[in-house]
Amino acid sequence: MKKITFTVPCYNSEEYMERCIDSLLIGGKDVEIIIVNDGSFDRTREIANRYQKMYPKIIKVIHKENGGHGSGVNTGLINATGKYFKVVDSDDWLDKDALLKVLEEIKNMEKSKKEADLILCNYIYDHLYENKQKVMRYANVFPPNRLCTWDDLGHLYSSQYMIMHSLIYKTNVLRKSKINLPEHTFYVDNIMAHQPLPFVKNILYLDLNLYHYFIGREDQSVNEQVMLKRVDQQIKVTKIIASCLDLSMVKNTYPKLYTYLVRHISMMVTISSVYLMMKGDSESYRKRKELWDFIKGIDNDLYKKLRFTKLSGMTYLLPGKVGGYITLRVYNLAKKIYKFN
Repeated sequence: MKKITFTVPCYNSEEYMERCIDSLLIGGKDVEIIIVNDGSFDRTREIANRYQKMYPKIIKVIHKENGGHGSGVNTGLINATGKYFKVVDSDDWLDKDALLKVLEEIKNMEKSKKEADLILCNYIYDHLYENKQKVMRYANVFPPNRLCTWDDLGHLYSSQYMIMHSLIYKTNVLRKSKINLPEHTFYVDNIMAHQPLPFVKNILYLDLNLYHYFIGREDQSVNEQVMLKRVDQQIKVTKIIASCLDLSMVKNTYPKLYTYLVRHISMMVTISSVYLMMKGDSESYRKRKELWDFIKGIDNDLYKKLRFTKLSGMTYLLPGKVGGYITLRVYNLAKKIYKFN
């Protein structure tokens, strides 16, 4: 069995997909790379086919009609044969030395017969065009290099979240969670970093700078103007995250994880509400109220927690001059804390 299946969803990725794939090939026979061509009309198909021909025992190519990033991830998970599963966006890449160390740790776990359901590594905000990097670590959250559980979850700083780029799930854990990302929807990586977590029993944190998260493309989904245009998709994902788990059951089983999940939902609600308030028209305020009403309807306890959480609670305030001033302050604070663009 392959140690890790890497799924690389590609849509018109000709400019950068080779950098991504080359960084994964360092894993050699221990990895499976599934390139999902999501209806591209540039040279993505040609490039993917060339890689498959060169590395037939490592690379599998799937060509499909366009369904969006989530559809590409779903396709990869359905076809994965590796013990672990990781999504690598086609404009991102992995550190080659760190990848080899991750594979070594997986082999060590197999020998000891004590395997993690989730491997957590650092990721890097890579502003490649500006030659700037910021490493996001978790040494304060989990003890490095040993198996632990959600009971060991430490204090997370305000900017720390377990995002998709930092996570390597066991494939059978993802399948057990019944995750199925919506098609033609952006920001679904937030679901990937949320819904499967209660199905994880033990975690291995490796203090390795593994994932390079490329920041700086004008058409990138986290670009501010792009997020304003796609706020409805942000709302859609926020609703899915708020409703996909039985939080009362999580609270009883893993209280520390429950606190983290509520915090993650609060972040999503904050970002959705802030962008709606930035648009500032009556329709946007109606959508903001509808989002809060949705949460109240599915989980009143969650609604109360979010109302009295600092940032998400502030976004519930009424419009007007004072509301506009607060909106700007909340936006700048949220942008600094959550680093969403």
